[in-house]
Parts: sequence; structure tokens; C-alpha cells
Amino acid sequence: MDERVLYGKGLLTKDDIYLFREGRHYRLYEKMGSHIMEVDGVRGTHFAVWAPNAASISVSGDFNGWDTESHPLAPRWDESGIWEGFIPGVDRGALYKYHIKSSVNGYVVDKGDPFAFTWELPPNTASVVWDLDYGWNDSGWMGQRGEKNGLASPMSVYEMHLGSWRRVPEEGARPLSYQELAEQLPGYLNEMGFTHVEFLPVMEHPFYGSWGYQSLGYFAPTSRYGSPQDFMRLIDALHESGIGVLLDWVPSHFPTDEHGLGYFDGTHLYEHEDPRQGFHPDWQSDIYNYGRNEVRSFLISSGIFWLDKFHADGLRVDAVASMLYLDYSRNEGEWIPNRFGGRENIEAIEFLRIMNEAVYKEFPDTQTMAEESTAWPQVSRPTYLGGLGFGMKWNMGWMHDTLAYFSMDPIHRKYHQGQLTFSIWYAFNENFVLPLSHDEVVHGKGSLLGKMPGDSWQKFANLRLLLGYMWAHPGKKLLFMGGEFGQGLEWNHDSSLSWDQLQYDNHRGVKRWMEDLNRFYQSEPALYAKDFSQDGFAWVDFHDSEQSIVIFMRKDGEGRTVLVALNGTPVPRSNYRVGVPSAGYWREVLNSDSTEYGGAGWGNLGGVESKPVPSHDFFDSISLTLPPLGIVFFRKD
Repeated sequence: MDERVLYGKGLLTKDDIYLFREGRHYRLYEKMGSHIMEVDGVRGTHFAVWAPNAASISVSGDFNGWDTESHPLAPRWDESGIWEGFIPGVDRGALYKYHIKSSVNGYVVDKGDPFAFTWELPPNTASVVWDLDYGWNDSGWMGQRGEKNGLASPMSVYEMHLGSWRRVPEEGARPLSYQELAEQLPGYLNEMGFTHVEFLPVMEHPFYGSWGYQSLGYFAPTSRYGSPQDFMRLIDALHESGIGVLLDWVPSHFPTDEHGLGYFDGTHLYEHEDPRQGFHPDWQSDIYNYGRNEVRSFLISSGIFWLDKFHADGLRVDAVASMLYLDYSRNEGEWIPNRFGGRENIEAIEFLRIMNEAVYKEFPDTQTMAEESTAWPQVSRPTYLGGLGFGMKWNMGWMHDTLAYFSMDPIHRKYHQGQLTFSIWYAFNENFVLPLSHDEVVHGKGSLLGKMPGDSWQKFANLRLLLGYMWAHPGKKLLFMGGEFGQGLEWNHDSSLSWDQLQYDNHRGVKRWMEDLNRFYQSEPALYAKDFSQDGFAWVDFHDSEQSIVIFMRKDGEGRTVLVALNGTPVPRSNYRVGVPSAGYWREVLNSDSTEYGGAGWGNLGGVESKPVPSHDFFDSISLTLPPLGIVFFRKD
């Protein structure tokens, strides 16, 4: 192999450097990191790394026996802080690190490549020279995904952790690979009727137990399950099956592992220097310096990367609240006010707005979603109106109130009906996603089924009622894996879901209920077309707290109406009169107490004919049987 390093042969142009330093370069992954190329007819790899406070940088790897002196990089002439060089003979699969000596304090360290496309299998820490060549087969999906991802379209999201969905017991209970998931997951999601899947962060992370939320490789899917092309194949297979793919993305913090971004060139390059701004006390991780233009270019390039190179259909942005507030999870004296004396992180707010503008400019047919747990206004409103620019926001208030209500013994629910109905008063302030996520089924919180009160029958009935209420409520839906069949144990990332429970009727009943809910949901525009408009919802009666009954309508704005009635007690209610907006036959289209779902079979014999008896401010009404701990959906023929 030719041992020379060639300089001045890189990919970065004067315009690239200008945009990078302005914080407006959104495709740095095309220029930075390691790229296989030919120079003067010689194949090799070009390396480029940002380290403005380095005295020297060299590339060591398996191609040079990890020699830290033989292949030095050179700083660019433009004072950008970027070091680069072309090494002939280095090709796909080569392991490497950057050996950095700081000019500030003599600090010496071996760092992974912030722009690497793949890494060694953890706990090993080297970056790997790779390419992203792949022949996509999802042109059909890509041509129509703007409609599939639209605010007026059905969105039923299956949230999952790749390493613990299914495992292979015959091989030491290993997780499935990307390729095995590509064979099994699309069919299952179609069987269940989900429209999208959301993966907990796939970005490379050193600690498996962080579930990916301690991301380190912002341009690399974890090598635990295969190569970047294997992950592309998984997304491709999902798209070919009509399933959208959302990715969790974590621009809020990063782990302190030595080979990562922290203290990169002997200075706090990516993170704030002052721990009151640069260190997260909850997660023991570093916080990005959003006021630094180069850091903004890095992060926005990462978000764009997954939409561009991996055809992701959206990004769910983790821990937005921790970014917005300087005093997040900090006591007095442990944070620094902004320049106006306030607690808002002005630089992070600007970053989020620019990031969302960039995403929707480059990929207007995708979505960004914020996990934001406070009452910050206009999270999902356009930046030109003063919003943060997200497409949607997780409704954490709905989640907390709803789980509190359903965890309660039904005898007490009449005193807490407001927890079930209050969410409607703010349901249209944002474009909300209703999340029953992984966070609700770990750390001793128990599974969704385990939260439900009562004996076994009541637990399953309550779970079916909870899911039915969620699918009837305005907002897009997100359910963590295992909830769709009522897994009994809380989630454990080190083991598979409890698929063996599907041998029991009650669990199969929940699964069948989830399938039918999703299918009806997708087929009925009244349940999704006006999710974010008051025109799509109308109360019939929310005052009957004594019997824990709630009745409302969903509407599509085109004349279609679905009537929903739920009974939060284990007592069936017969001859319950409900006003309806028009006379005729109201067909019972879904009933969570049906025997095929494991219920007792209370219902309305397929439907009821209205009578000209005034009720609930309507001229006509129907007399219903409301099943115990059940929910029923009606649609007029």
C-alpha cells in the first residue's frame, strides 16, 4: 500500500466552508468524515475532521498497525478548523480513529469519527470506512408518502426497540438482525393494521441499556444488527409494504465516552464549557452548544441525513423540554439565565426552528414530532407564526391523565371523570400525537395490562377500553410494542416480548381488538381527517360521572359521523338513551366487549333504529346497551 497522505484533494469547497461556519450547511455528511474515492487514478479514502484546537491529527487504523504517526492530516488554509487528507489504499471496511493532540493543554486522545457511516460492534469503539451505495425499491412509496404522512391522514404508529421485539432462543436469545426484521416486521405490521413504525434510536450508541438515547454515531445505524445497507433493506421492505418509518433522534445530549464528541480537541467543542449549561444532571451526559454555528451544521446535517440517505419518513425529536429550558431539572444556582435574565434557552429555540425549516424545505413530505412535556406554546405551529415549526407534538398531558384514570378502581372513577374529558379543552391547540410509549412500561411502572385494576377479566376489559378510547380520541396514535396483545410483564430490553402469551384467549382477544381498531380507524375518515380541528369533535354527554359514561362524536367535515360511547364501570347499562344528530339506523361497528375479543358479549345486536325522542339537544335518539368496562362505536347507515 502507498504510505503517502495526499493533501488538497478533498471534497470541501469554499462554499462548503462558508455554510459550515454560518451554521447553514445541512449536508456535511457528503463532505466530512471518511469517503472512498479516487485521486489521480488511485483508490483510497479521504478523511476530514473538525478540530480547530488541535496541534496535530493523524489517522491510525488496522491498515497501518494503529500507528499514530504515519498518516498525519493537515489543517486547511481557511482557518475553518478542519483537518483533512487522502490516504491511498484505504478502502471499505478499514477500521480507524483520529489521534488528536491538543494545542491548548497537551491533551492527547483517540477519537471516533463524528461523521462515520458505521462503527465497530460495541464495546469496540473504532469507526469503519464505509459507503452508502444501495439500490432502493420504494419509489412507489416515496411518490405517495406526502399523502401518507399528511396531517389529515390516518397515523397509527407502532413504537419498537429493535433489539427486544423478537429474539432467537435457539441461538442464545440473540436479537434479530436488520435482514431478519425485514423479513418478519412488515408482514406483522400489516396484519395488525399499523400505518407507521417508530424505532427507538438506531444511531450508534456505546451502552445498549440506554436504548439508543445516548447516541454517539449521529450518521451510523448501530452495527449490532447489521450494516447500513441492511438497515436500508429493512426500511425498503417496510416501504414496499406500505409502512412509514419514523426514527427517534436525540439532538438534546450525548454520552461522555472518551471516544465520542466530548472534549473533542482538548476543548469543549460540541458542548458548553460551563457544566451549568453543558452537562445534564439527569442523564450524566453532555449538552450541545446550540449557539455554535458549526455544531448547528453538524446536528441539522444529522437530521437531514436520515431522511436523505435512509428514506426515513420523519423524526421524533427526544427530550425537547430539556432543550428549551436552561433550568430544566436544575435547582436554583445550578443554571445560567439567558441574556434577558430568563430561563428560556434562546440558542436551542433558534436551533429547533432552523432545523424544522430545513427539514420541511428539503423534505416537505416528511414529519417532525416533538416529545415536549411542558405547556410551551406553538410547538407544532410554523416558525413564521412564532412557533417552533414541528409538524406534531406528543400529548404528554393526555397520557398522564388517561393512565391515571384507567389505573383507578372503577368505583372511584366517578370522582375523576375530568381526567378523561379535560384533554378535549386543549386537544386542538397543537397537532397532537397520543403516546402510550416505552417510557410508560419500564422502571417498575408495569405493563399497560399490569396497570389496569381488578381481576383478570377486568384487567383485559379495561385494556381494551383504554385502547378503544385512545383510537377514538382526536390525535394520531402511538403504541409501544407488546401493548397490542396485552403483554403481562413490563418491557425488558434484554429479552423478547412475551409472544408465548398469545396461546391464551385473552391476549389473542386484545390482539384481535387492536387489528380491528386499526382497520376501522384507517377506513373511517371521521376518526382522523379532522384530528387537529374542533370541527372534527363534538360532545354528546360528558356529565354522567355517576355512571362513568362518556359519549362523543367524531366527524370528518364531509358529513360522516362516528358516535362513541364508553362505560368506565363493570356494570352494564341497559336502555341508555343517547341523542343522535340524524334519524335512521345506527350500526354498531365496533364493540370491545364482543366475545371474539374476550368480552362477555353485551351489545346492541348489530345496531339500533333511532326514535323521535329528544335527548342531548337532539330531536332523535337511540336506546343503547353499554357493555361493562366497554366502548362501542356506531355509524349511521
